[in-house]
Amino acid sequence: MMNQNININRLVKIMDELREKCPWDRKQNIHTLRQQTIEETFELADAITEKDWHGIKEELGDLLLHVIFYSKIGLEENRFSLQEVIDGICEKLIKRHPHIYGNVKVNDEEDVKKNWEQIKLAEGKKSVLSGVPKSLPAMVKAMRIQEKAKQVGFEWATKEQVWEKVEEEKQELLEAVESGKNDLIEEEAGDLFFSVINYVRFLKVDAENALELTNKKFIRRFTLMEEEVGKSGLNLKDMTLEEMDAIWNKIKKQNTQH
Repeated sequence: MMNQNININRLVKIMDELREKCPWDRKQNIHTLRQQTIEETFELADAITEKDWHGIKEELGDLLLHVIFYSKIGLEENRFSLQEVIDGICEKLIKRHPHIYGNVKVNDEEDVKKNWEQIKLAEGKKSVLSGVPKSLPAMVKAMRIQEKAKQVGFEWATKEQVWEKVEEEKQELLEAVESGKNDLIEEEAGDLFFSVINYVRFLKVDAENALELTNKKFIRRFTLMEEEVGKSGLNLKDMTLEEMDAIWNKIKKQNTQH
């Protein structure tokens, strides 16, 4: 259990002082903070991908500051207080976990997720997909859409069935390429991406994190290739693809753990 002697009052007091005395903090509003909050969230995501626990702790602090900041502005605008934010999430958690705070029985985490979506619909949500933020990055949004659809039974039974869909979408993309119609190519490319993400999700792999790990791996290897070429006094733009590929494969073998 977490330490129950957490004192957030110091942070609240500092925020009050900054809001009163600092020209920058005094100028901020919910709109100017929005982009910064997005950036802080991605910085936390980067730290998580890197398993950087020191970074995770630091970025959580930055996000906590934003929660306090928005709550301060909400209080100034007579919209809500920090206490109301805390009480609201407490009540939501209790209501959406009837298997803990009520008499509902569940067998596993999938039952919990299904109950969660059913409770939200009972609260007035018109669709199980209505809770997916419009501004989510496309890949994360695809994962959330697929996961939510799963909670009402819209899901393949086996991974083989999901892969068949991937193969089907791949063929449709190739046919679109043959047609030369850019709009159709874009549509079929999107369908293929969506089906691959669905397959990866079915395997219980975070597609966003998997792609980011590959991005980081490519950057690491490409940078090493640039360094290797630079040591020889050459320049990548003056080399053939075959020459670069030979160096790439050499670096790949030297860094098999990556």
